[in-house]
Amino acid sequence: MFKINISEKGKSFHIDSESGALVGKELNDKISGVDVSPELNGYEFQIMGASDKSGFPVSEEVEGIGLKGILIGYGVGLKKKSRREGKKKRSNFKPRGLRMRRKARGKIISPEIMQINLKVLKEGNKKLSEIFPEQNKPKEVEKKLEAPAAQ
Repeated sequence: MFKINISEKGKSFHIDSESGALVGKELNDKISGVDVSPELNGYEFQIMGASDKSGFPVSEEVEGIGLKGILIGYGVGLKKKSRREGKKKRSNFKPRGLRMRRKARGKIISPEIMQINLKVLKEGNKKLSEIFPEQNKPKEVEKKLEAPAAQ
C-alpha cells in the first residue's frame, strides 16, 4: 500500500492506493492518473520523490531497488555545518569539503516503498479540490470546529 502525496500549485492532497501499476516506475517518470486511482482519470503526474518503510529517501544516484550508502555533498539531504567552519554566520552558507555517507534507496519504485510524492503535469476534467472535498477545508475552520469539542 502506498501513501501518495499529490502537489498542485502550493496545495497538496493525500490518497492511499493499493495500485500495483506504480511498481517498476522510476523517479521522474510520467504516469497517468488512472494508474494511481480511477477517479483521477485524465490527470498526468510526475514522480518527484519517495521514501521507504524505514524513512530512507529514494535517490537518483542509486540504481535498482536496494539500499546503498552514498556519499553526498551539501544540498538535498544534507544541511549540516562542518566543524572547522565554527559559528560563522553567512547568508550564502555552503561549507567547503563537507561530504557525508547517507543511506538511500534505489530510484525504482518497489513494494518496500511506503510514500510517493507526485507533481501534477496535466489536469483532468475535474479539479483535485472536487475529487478530495474533505481535504479542501481552510485551516481556521478546522480549528474552530475542533475547539468546542475539546472543552
